[in-house]
Amino acid sequence: MAKKIARAPLDYLNMPAMKAWLAGVFIFLYTPLMILILFSFNDSKANVVWKGFTLKWYVKAFENTQLREALFNSLLIAGVCTVISVVLGALMAFAFWRFKFPFKGPLESGMSLPIVVPEICFGVAVLMFFAKVGFPNDLPYPFNLTQIILAHVTFAFPFVAIVVRARLEGFNPELEAAALDLGASPFQAFRDVIIPHMKPGLIAGGLLAFTLSLDDFVITFFASGPGTITFPVKVYSMVRFSVTPEVNAASTIIILITVVATVLALRAQAATTKES
Repeated sequence: MAKKIARAPLDYLNMPAMKAWLAGVFIFLYTPLMILILFSFNDSKANVVWKGFTLKWYVKAFENTQLREALFNSLLIAGVCTVISVVLGALMAFAFWRFKFPFKGPLESGMSLPIVVPEICFGVAVLMFFAKVGFPNDLPYPFNLTQIILAHVTFAFPFVAIVVRARLEGFNPELEAAALDLGASPFQAFRDVIIPHMKPGLIAGGLLAFTLSLDDFVITFFASGPGTITFPVKVYSMVRFSVTPEVNAASTIIILITVVATVLALRAQAATTKES
């Protein structure tokens, strides 16, 4: 008779109670999403009754000009926000990791404020700031999205900085010293040694910034000017009247975009880690 292998003291994943708990958490988190996706294919306009499979709600969602415009605006804002946030977050993480300067501690702690401050407070602060400085809200498209982009960058780039900073903590300074000893300039050492080490953190931070910007509602609601609308705000305006399968189809599209972006980012991150 085979002898039962004893479980390691910290091997929690092999505990039946832990497995049951994890299964319950996943069911609690993802069941509403599965129901939403399922009823986006419902042939009935009522969400409580299933009458058959159909794709007509996706067709109606794509035929909705305002919905398409809102989705494109959200993707454009998220893309620009991601690029700016990755650059600012990486530079800030590198500065806090490498250099010593006055008030470094308070500044580093202040970097986390956009993360811990409630979104409603941040949205009101953004609204008051733009009103105080007299930021123009009647600019032609796509410059009328600048106000939203700036607001999204403000709360997104600290997430990138924290992720990249955590990645830099595991960097071996001897690699940079070896590159300098072999004749590389400080910029070449930064470009060819430090940035490749930061790359997984940059990918993870960029993905985080993209998803945060794409599905943000509260801050966008306060920062958007007249004539500018994003996908979450448009879906909210549709839900105020009734939750139709068209809303479910639109929400499923945004979930699909997020999942695809996540898969691509994870594959890129895995390839980068394998190369390093």
